[in-house]
Amino acid sequence: MAGLKVTCLDCGQVNRVPGDRIAEAPKCARCGTGLISNKAVEVDLATLEKAARNDDLPLVVDFWAPWCGPCRTMAPEFAKAATALQGRARLVKLNTEADPQAGAKYAIRGIPTMVKFAGGREVKRQSGATNAAAIAGWIQG
Repeated sequence: MAGLKVTCLDCGQVNRVPGDRIAEAPKCARCGTGLISNKAVEVDLATLEKAARNDDLPLVVDFWAPWCGPCRTMAPEFAKAATALQGRARLVKLNTEADPQAGAKYAIRGIPTMVKFAGGREVKRQSGATNAAAIAGWIQG
């Protein structure tokens, strides 16, 4: 079994995890960090690009900024969705104020904006704050 490719969001190492062991808290072979989190993990542009290009699990990015009221409203809902979808999708956050190149590269026109990557490419996006159930439904739909 070839396994699923999963990028460590801490060190950037691409790991292979047997699909039937994804729920067993796999760790990065390089740094030992857990690969499948039940939390939305903060990433930078380089890590996002590598994970979006390599990961076999769907990767969903919340592009946000600390000054944005709707972003702050959606943050706990995005976190709840990360918990609900653990092992089926990876949810990450990218602060567009701290990493403005990311907003430009992915043509983010308003925040919060969620972008779903699968198979190495963007498959859909949605702007605006929403609740955990709607986030989970959008990701799985």
